Amino acid sequence: MEINFLALFVAALSTLVVGFIWYNPKVFGTIWMKESGLTEEKMKGANMPLIFIMAVFFAFLIAMVIQFLTIHQWGAFSMTGGNVATAKPSYAAFMADYGTAFRTFKHGAFHGFLTGLFLAFPMIATNALFERKSWKYTFINSGYWIICFMIMGGIICAWQ
Repeated sequence: MEINFLALFVAALSTLVVGFIWYNPKVFGTIWMKESGLTEEKMKGANMPLIFIMAVFFAFLIAMVIQFLTIHQWGAFSMTGGNVATAKPSYAAFMADYGTAFRTFKHGAFHGFLTGLFLAFPMIATNALFERKSWKYTFINSGYWIICFMIMGGIICAWQ
């Protein structure tokens, strides 16, 4: 098993595409700004190139984790201790039989959805509770990450 860095990078970039659509004023942008307590003036004072670079970097870190949640063959690989040279013949037989099993966009998107629902949503909701943010804020941001995780998972899982 090798890490497909190109797939991870493309998956990370996909979060920007989703964000441009999701947080567009005609979609959820206006409501999100209101619920976040942001104004146009506050938004203009930001270093947007740095924010976008850091957003892609953080999304790349997320993609690193998502690959292990969407590609089941990583579990078999981890059972070798990360060294297939010393693996038992059963590993080679397993990979020959199941090396590309469940490596589809649909399967990755499904696991991305589960990760978003059971990891991203509770984290965002917990922070929102303590920050005294509304449920609109929680659902807008959680929905964004659920969609992103689905697309990221699909890209990572299908790209062999």
